[in-house]
Amino acid sequence: MAVDALTDVRGMRVGHATHTGGGRLTGTTVVLAPEGGAVAAVDVRGGGPGTKETDALDPRNLVRTVEAVVLTGGSAYGLDAASGVMAWLEEQHRGVRVGADPAHVVPVVPAACVFDLGRGGDFRARPDAVSGREAVEDAAASPPGGAVPEGCVGAGTGAVVGALKGGVGTASAALGSGVTVAALVVANAVGSVVEPETGALYGELCQGRVRYPEEDVHEAARRRLDEAARQNAPSPLNTTLAVVATDADLSKAQCRKLAGTAHDGIARAVRPVHLLNDGDTVFALATGARRLDTDDPLALNGILAAGADVVTRAIVRAVRAAESVRGPGGVWPSYGELYGAPGRR
Repeated sequence: MAVDALTDVRGMRVGHATHTGGGRLTGTTVVLAPEGGAVAAVDVRGGGPGTKETDALDPRNLVRTVEAVVLTGGSAYGLDAASGVMAWLEEQHRGVRVGADPAHVVPVVPAACVFDLGRGGDFRARPDAVSGREAVEDAAASPPGGAVPEGCVGAGTGAVVGALKGGVGTASAALGSGVTVAALVVANAVGSVVEPETGALYGELCQGRVRYPEEDVHEAARRRLDEAARQNAPSPLNTTLAVVATDADLSKAQCRKLAGTAHDGIARAVRPVHLLNDGDTVFALATGARRLDTDDPLALNGILAAGADVVTRAIVRAVRAAESVRGPGGVWPSYGELYGAPGRR
């Protein structure tokens, strides 16, 4: 039974490590591929990315599959979380075989980070290898096809979108061909997800679901957001991260195309996007369970379109699932607190 999450792609699991309190507001999220790995690629559009092992995903290079992808807080410091995931994978004998002994593997673990330093009050509170291990163990222990926690969890714990609280969101789509396409995002952008004139979410408007808050509600929300912005120090760096997965049988080059078009889903939900102080990065994973029609040169198009759509929906869900934060590092109201349940007029 589908749960409208990344885990609707059979074999995909998601785990979170969430760190709050004591000056902490950060965490790590791990997407764990089926054993044996998934074909992987990446597309980076932001001007200030923080990444690890992304060169290995270039279609011109040797590595074809990966066992996990790490999304983490802590800016570049947080990339250390990938070390904990690598250690766990090595213990499971999962990775690129480099010798006759099954234990001789090198796990390739691509990772990307969001900027959340100091949002809990302590600039030195950030994910590390222990956080990565906690997140991958959480993923491994999760049931196949299970629901994925959203909002202020994992890498979305300290996420912020404009002046609003951001977080983790996920969504999926089943195509007429039987292929499943799904996404998981960490929404943490410099740009806004809210149309300034009305308070509606860009991501919902572009989907044809016109949801407008009442005018008095929007005016009150604008005052709250202006007040919060004055209290918070301006963030020098932000990033929206995404993992788009499918059960289709794709090459690395096709995965690269999927990652690229999935950025359109970010652009529909966040404005402006891909700025110099964003590090927007999209990973694409393909498990290969369903073959494309090789007689149709355009068979990939449906997957590309769905990839952008599920990224947009996942960003909307991340923002709607987020909860307000008020602490020593700043004040970030949630969209739900400001605007309540979706309305229509």
